[in-house]
Order: sequence, then structure tokens, then C-alpha cells
Amino acid sequence: MTDHSSPTSGRKADHIRISLEEDVQGRGITSGLECYRFRHKALPELDFSEISLETSFLKRRMAVPLLISSMTGGTAQAGQINRHLAKAAESRGWAMGLGSMRAALEQEQLSATFNVRREAPTAFLLANLGAVQLNYGMGPDDCRRAVELAQADALVFHLNALQELFQPEGDTNFKGLLRRMEEVCRKLPVPVGVKEVGWGIDADTARRLKDAGAAFVDAAGAGGTSWSQVEKYRNNDPLRYQAADAFADWGIPTAECVREIRMQLPDFPLIASGGLSNGVHAAKAIALGADMAGYGRALLRDAATGEDVALRLERVELELKAAMFAIGAGDIEALRSTDRLIDRP
Repeated sequence: MTDHSSPTSGRKADHIRISLEEDVQGRGITSGLECYRFRHKALPELDFSEISLETSFLKRRMAVPLLISSMTGGTAQAGQINRHLAKAAESRGWAMGLGSMRAALEQEQLSATFNVRREAPTAFLLANLGAVQLNYGMGPDDCRRAVELAQADALVFHLNALQELFQPEGDTNFKGLLRRMEEVCRKLPVPVGVKEVGWGIDADTARRLKDAGAAFVDAAGAGGTSWSQVEKYRNNDPLRYQAADAFADWGIPTAECVREIRMQLPDFPLIASGGLSNGVHAAKAIALGADMAGYGRALLRDAATGEDVALRLERVELELKAAMFAIGAGDIEALRSTDRLIDRP
């Protein structure tokens, strides 16, 4: 497929290259999941083969409580990555978020890079748009169009204020967005959620989003990719290049977001992402209160190089089940209610 040049698709190509080639991990901050550990149960009284990862999310039965987080789209390489991810998601029963679909709305010929229904006919798919674009001409009809182009089951808005600030062509008017997102939540026929991109959502913000009609939030906390670092490598402005480094340790750790949101909003659908790289991380996130656990850059290299992404997903599942086995939790509900996750001394 030929790449069609547009500012957005060029930016997406930069993001993939930088994420694969540069050190864009947050520095001086972690997901916070390492602050917790499970108390091992020597006699779990379980048959490992009977442990179930089945769950439900937004009234949809899911084989596993696991999500491939929104990453990319809008270029030929991104389309190939999305197809690899979608095939793996379908084979393992994972949900999948698509990258920002703004490029497809700007140039519909780029929509093929997001259309993975053929590879994932039954997977739970989330279309994705930047919330700030609601202040730059995007409206409910555009959001509906993105969902239709992806044949998605839900839409997620991403909040990325600091990324936009350090992006050379960033949009930084975040004023009045809650009201605009509320309008979309009312008008769209599918659930609409909201995610951060790696700096976290606190409980007060989650409550405001819920009250505005959001069906779920993805806390997307600190501890993984820092998008101020990604944009630093795209920036020719020496002032902003240097200033971005001051934010390498910015954000709310993922574990803190999950714990705080769950304490204040006990029944609100919640995804934990940001710095997760193995199944024990998922087990901890779920035990802290998440309904689903999401993985992003940890999967990107395999998808970009043609490695067996499904094998990586299977390993995460095995690690999650092993953690459950070792604490005597036979299903996801038992993991959620376990008392065996404790603060690490």
C-alpha cells in the first residue's frame, strides 16, 4: 500500500520509528506495581487446568481480561503492525485498541490502516480519537464515522495535554472539552471511554468523566512510555527539546491511579495500562481493582518485526494464570477480591 503524505501520517511514522529506536521510557518514575507483592500460597487447592480467565467488560463476555492498547495507524507500516496485532488478538481472545484515527478522517484512503475486522472478526475493537480535536472542528458525526470505518465496538478518546504541548504541531486548547465529550457520549450508539496516554487519570477526573457519560476509563498511568520524551525527538525547537526532559518523571503511577479510582468509583469499568510488560503486572493491576489490563509498547517491536505476537500474548496469559494459581485464585472474580496482594516492605 502506498503511503499518502499528510502531516498526521508523517507524525505517525515518526512515532513508530522513535518508539522503536530511542529510549522513551519515563525516567525516575515507575508504574508503582513493584510496590506490591503477592503472598504465596503453598497449598492453593486448585487444579491449574481449571483456572479461568473469562470475564466481562461493558456487558461483553471476554476470554481474557487483557487489551492490546491503542498504538498506531495512518501509514503503511502502521497498517501492517495493526494487522499483526489484530490477528494475535483474535487468536487469543484479547481486546484491541486502535491508534488515533484522525488520519483516516483527514484522508479516507488511510482508513485501511485501521480496518482490521478481517483479521479480527470477533475481537472487541476500540476506535480512538484525540479528545482535543473536538476543539478543532471535529464533532459527533466525525466520531461516528471513525467507529464505522473501524467497525469498532466502542470509541475511546485519548487525553494527551503534555504530548500536544511538546509536539511541534500540537493542539493545546483543552478548554471546555468535558462538555464536548459529553455531547459525543450522548449521541454515539456505542460506548465511549476516555484514556490517558501515559500520565495517568486521577479519581476526581474519572468521576467527572463518568458523570459526563463516559462508559469507562483507561487510567494509562506513568511508568511506561513517556510521550514528552517521544515528542522531544521530533522537536527542532531547542527550547522545547530541553524543556521536555523536565517531564521525564511526570505523571501518576499506574498502580496509584487504579487504587484511587477503584476506591472512589467501586463499580466504574476501569482499564489499567502504563508500564505493564508481563502477566504478573496484570494480576496485580486486577487485584488492585482494574477490570482489564492493557499492553502497548511491550508488544510493538514484535508486531513491527513480524515476530509471533500471539506467542507473546500467550506468555502473558500463562504468567497471569500462574500468579492466580500461586495465590489460590481460581477465576478473575477471586483475583479481584483476593487479600493476598500486600505492600512490599
